[in-house]
Amino acid sequence: MMRAILFDCDSTLSTIEGIDVLAERAGVVDQVVPLTTAAMDGRLKLEEAYAARLDLIKPDRAVIDWLGQHYVDTMVEGAAEAVNALRALGWQVHVVSGGIRQAVVELASHLGVPDERVHAVHLDFDADGRYAGFDLSSPLARNGGKAEVCRQVMAQVDSAVMVGDGITDMEAAAAGAMVIGFGGVVRREAVASRAHHFIDKPDLREVVRLLATPAELDRVSLLLG
Repeated sequence: MMRAILFDCDSTLSTIEGIDVLAERAGVVDQVVPLTTAAMDGRLKLEEAYAARLDLIKPDRAVIDWLGQHYVDTMVEGAAEAVNALRALGWQVHVVSGGIRQAVVELASHLGVPDERVHAVHLDFDADGRYAGFDLSSPLARNGGKAEVCRQVMAQVDSAVMVGDGITDMEAAAAGAMVIGFGGVVRREAVASRAHHFIDKPDLREVVRLLATPAELDRVSLLLG
């Protein structure tokens, strides 16, 4: 049986919210963070927040390269161990994020997740590396997008699990996935109340301990540390 697991990036694989970090560097954090929080809590449609935040920040190619490394530097405890253990147990690992693809790919690559299993929003840059918009066709820049991506993945596998901290991650349930809310970085009550399972500990190895059988845990005990 082929199983897929889909991890959110921001506040799940990494301890940061990438868009908020970029906003801080650009000096517009006071305008951007409330938009991010409202979108993740479900009080604002993602599509309403997405373009507005990027228009405020105007991130260039160089800062996106920096963000990719910053994701790697701020990985959540147990992220690498969890991904390695799940792969060893035959899970197909994906990263599904409303974040910026060029940066998310950097973290995914560090975790051994191939580019084709990274689902995020591609940014465009002009010849000088300045921000020139984003992929308007991406489902991940609007509400319901994670359910769309989950359906695409589930067409190729027998079952899927979504792991994430935000209300948009809960959308995967509509596609038939099990949803694990991750509160190890930020606890959101709307997520805790809607997820099939909820993890409070700031360690992604708890995902493996939740999903694996005792025999499987014994097989990957060394990978989990």
